[in-house]
Amino acid sequence: MKEKIFFEGKWQEGEKYFGVYKKGTKEIIYEFPESTDEQIEKAVSYLEKNRKKVKSLTSFERYKLLFKAKEILEKRFEETAKIISLESGKTINEARFEVKRGIETLLFSAEEAKRIYGEFIPMDASEFGKDRIGFTIMEPDPIVLAITPFNFPLNLALHKIAPAIAAGCSIVFKPSSYTPMSGKVLTEILLEAGFPPEGIAFLTGGGGTVGERLVKDKRIRHISFTGSKEIGERISLVAGMKKKTFELGSNSALCIFPDFDYTRILERIVKGAYALAGQVCISIQRIYVEKSIKEKFVEDYLNILKNLKVGDQLNEDTDVGPMISESAAEKAEEWVKKAIDKGAKVLPELKREGSFLYPVLILDAPEDSEVCAKEAFAPLAVCNSFETEEELVEKVNNSEYGLQCGVLTSDIERAIKLAKEIEVGGVIINDIPSFRVDHMPYGGVKGSGMGREGPRYAIRDFVEEKIVVIKVK
Repeated sequence: MKEKIFFEGKWQEGEKYFGVYKKGTKEIIYEFPESTDEQIEKAVSYLEKNRKKVKSLTSFERYKLLFKAKEILEKRFEETAKIISLESGKTINEARFEVKRGIETLLFSAEEAKRIYGEFIPMDASEFGKDRIGFTIMEPDPIVLAITPFNFPLNLALHKIAPAIAAGCSIVFKPSSYTPMSGKVLTEILLEAGFPPEGIAFLTGGGGTVGERLVKDKRIRHISFTGSKEIGERISLVAGMKKKTFELGSNSALCIFPDFDYTRILERIVKGAYALAGQVCISIQRIYVEKSIKEKFVEDYLNILKNLKVGDQLNEDTDVGPMISESAAEKAEEWVKKAIDKGAKVLPELKREGSFLYPVLILDAPEDSEVCAKEAFAPLAVCNSFETEEELVEKVNNSEYGLQCGVLTSDIERAIKLAKEIEVGGVIINDIPSFRVDHMPYGGVKGSGMGREGPRYAIRDFVEEKIVVIKVK
């Protein structure tokens, strides 16, 4: 079935189409247009021409439509979860969890739409400000480009689009070509909820074609992107003088000290490494265990890992589904083989069937090996040991990334010390680095990006503060 894109206030057909596969198979489940240059030009021109239609929405009207979108998503819950599972490869239970989070993101964004405040500036605090009053107002960025990833095709899109709506922005939405149907459903929901059709364009196609054309467009003033560090660097190169919010890659670490009973959350640790086949930005990739407990930790960890069920993502009892593509699985497999060649040990065994890569724990991988130093984005975790806090901090920080890190310790002084010394955007004490709730500030440092998500924090990026000064005498 050939699907449509949305621009100029209506759903429209394409000229050329690309297939979307049920992940783990070669079955084409949808076909979407490769948006043309002409369509992109019409879409952006239309948004610019009708900019006032969106900007004129009151805070209360924006609140109402986001809340209505939440209610519609609740009604389409199971349908949306199945679509996410089919085209992303995440298990049906993981997909349902994403829809629940998407509902929360809409609710948080709706609430924040009523809280976009300026401030009063005491002009007479200056010797030269007598008889003047000043205040600031928040002006929305005119057009925001949301480029979204395959791994959370609904909720990570909402983390860009819902705050942008709350702020009063018009939107160009380009989803991953792996998961466009999730984006189409979201666009349908927003339109049904009452978002002006003059304020949104939903355009599908490749990142190197459609994405690059949009990034270069001077009428688009803000780019919000989630994806790899390499693509983020490319966008920065071609985008020019635009505002950017980037949530990029990571090789998140979990640090385990002997004074913490890790068995209390061991199942959560294992899940944090292999959820969505490891294709999560804050997936546990590096596990640093204090040397005296490493052997016992590995034994306990493997007892859970070996019982994980790999299979079709729609089966209710599946724990780990397919990766996004066979080429992604092949790349991860090759990285594991290179680590083995450098002396690492892999348990229980390295096994791949098409795009299904079976979960593994890699012991004693060199710190400069790809599975340790790069973003694997695969169902693998490295377990290395440390002896001192100084050694641990050096190993964790010896990375081009810095998104989130988990620290398991009962020593509060140590916890605070490490929270200050570890170079990441978020330190999670006594839990895994994969922890995120949708209203917290979320983002990284170094190669993990710039800016913060979470509705309240994203809105700050989607507005400009304008000063108004009135001379009263």
